[in-house]
Amino acid sequence: MRRNRLLAVKGAALLAAALAGIAADSAFAAAGAVTHLSGAVVARRGDGQSQILSVKSEVKEGDVIATADNSYARVKFGDGTEVVLRPNTQIKVEAFKFEEQKPREDNVLLSLLKGGLRSVTGLLAKRNPENFRVQSPTATIGIRGTNFGALFCQNDCAGVPGGGGGGQPPANGLHVDVSDGAIIVSNAGGSREFKVGEFGFVQSSQSPPVQVPAGQATPVALPQQAANQQILGGTVGTSSSLECTIK
Repeated sequence: MRRNRLLAVKGAALLAAALAGIAADSAFAAAGAVTHLSGAVVARRGDGQSQILSVKSEVKEGDVIATADNSYARVKFGDGTEVVLRPNTQIKVEAFKFEEQKPREDNVLLSLLKGGLRSVTGLLAKRNPENFRVQSPTATIGIRGTNFGALFCQNDCAGVPGGGGGGQPPANGLHVDVSDGAIIVSNAGGSREFKVGEFGFVQSSQSPPVQVPAGQATPVALPQQAANQQILGGTVGTSSSLECTIK
């Protein structure tokens, strides 16, 4: 238990150092909260300060959220959208505006800076799907009410199984998959829609999105402990399991 606590603290310190180079933002509006986590998860706030997150920690507009090795986090946003972050992932909440009585002002923009995530979108994506976007260095993902995965690799996905097997890591670029609904992936090279059961890849910001056969694809998979809502001994879950890893 003590060893797990020390590893988590060390991981959090490394994350804070990595986030120090990311530009601060002036936005501080509340966007959501952490509902489940395991390991070291850190937020760099809009004022430049870093904070180790725990269950029920608030996530704000302008935050950069980062997970360490073997760490996961589930964030639930104000409209019901849920995002699960894989290990070694960084996302930035560029914009979040949702008021149930003001649908015309809906606006969500998340930046996937590195690593991978799975998301199940909420009310905003259902009533104003064009106002919900996830951007990466190679392309922007438009949402059509969906459950989807996104993984961005830049010589840092050695621990992720690559498409087609063979022991090779995924190719550099953006990998996407769709479990429900549809997404539209766009960049300077063009746009393409991906539906349920389809996989896509974007190599660079100038290359068009392409569909990938299932046997060659890299779906964003989560371990059982990250997918489960309840904790079973050291997995992603409630705060009772985190006292020996975070505090």
